[in-house]
Amino acid sequence: MDYCGDFIELLGPDISTKILMNLVNPSDLIRVSLVSSSWHQFVIENGLGKQLCLKLFPEISGIVHTIEMNNLIDTVGHKQNDCDELECLRKNHRIYTLLAQAFNPFVRKDCISEAVIASSTDNYPEESIHNTLEPFDRIDTRASYWSSEGQNNPAVPETLLYKLMTKMCIVTEIHVQPFQAYFQYNFPIYSSKAVRFRMGHKLQSEMTDSSTSSNKWADDEFIWTYTSPEFPMVQENCLQKFKLPEPVLCIGGYMQVELLGRVQRQEMDGLYYICISHVQAVGRPLLPRFDIEMPDSSGRCALKYLPETGKRTLSSQPLTRETVHLLVFVPSLQDYYREAQEVGNKCY
Repeated sequence: MDYCGDFIELLGPDISTKILMNLVNPSDLIRVSLVSSSWHQFVIENGLGKQLCLKLFPEISGIVHTIEMNNLIDTVGHKQNDCDELECLRKNHRIYTLLAQAFNPFVRKDCISEAVIASSTDNYPEESIHNTLEPFDRIDTRASYWSSEGQNNPAVPETLLYKLMTKMCIVTEIHVQPFQAYFQYNFPIYSSKAVRFRMGHKLQSEMTDSSTSSNKWADDEFIWTYTSPEFPMVQENCLQKFKLPEPVLCIGGYMQVELLGRVQRQEMDGLYYICISHVQAVGRPLLPRFDIEMPDSSGRCALKYLPETGKRTLSSQPLTRETVHLLVFVPSLQDYYREAQEVGNKCY
């Protein structure tokens, strides 16, 4: 068979990059990198894995600051360990190729999986935070909402804590709907003056039990890696949408809604309340077959692939460094990286 030439050499780096960026599946880019050692080098040195990831998920542009030595994703701007340029490019290629396959390709409005606890509750469990997961303000004939305790001081804030559906999630918007008390005179709406959002992860392994309304939890049990600006809330019975200035990569899977200031006094007791009927988090969670591991409280995390067989195995034994290393690539990438070993040591 006659030699037909290397199209990357014939077309040059610019045109070749444009052609390869038309790929839509990260696995195809891995296949390209395994054609030859020169193609592998071209993919690595030109950062095509990162370019493809950002093309598929532009929301994460600027979120992942550095890639650490042990394949950790650093989202809080720690100083990167010293490594040569080629090794850094290889690490970026691996992690961005993995990220491109990890996030849900569709934006979802149901990124909240669990209502954890509220800073106060007036009547538990009838007016608990769990009601805010329901999309409507009434179920059958029963009103569905969360209510704070009453306060004489309208400046007293309240907080609602939620757990997201995955430990890593790109959040772009948060929706909050105040509750209108249709069973009270003049149908008052118990909104707050403003709202603010925090995202982060737990610091302690155990958190205060949320089974009763009298339990309290402390901010020092969490590390909040993101705090949004304050958004004004209008006193209207509608789902109010608060778009974050930039997409937020939530590592750890916890979101706090801060309700700042009270506007509505209840006629029967003269106290100020805040009542919320529904809360939504909009974004892109990890796909079910992926998970993260946080080795410490620094904000770094290791992204892992967990097929069903892997989940059963991991449930019966602790993770070791070797297991994490094996799970860090998706199956299709495992096969291709294994084949890449045959290309020669120059590939890695």
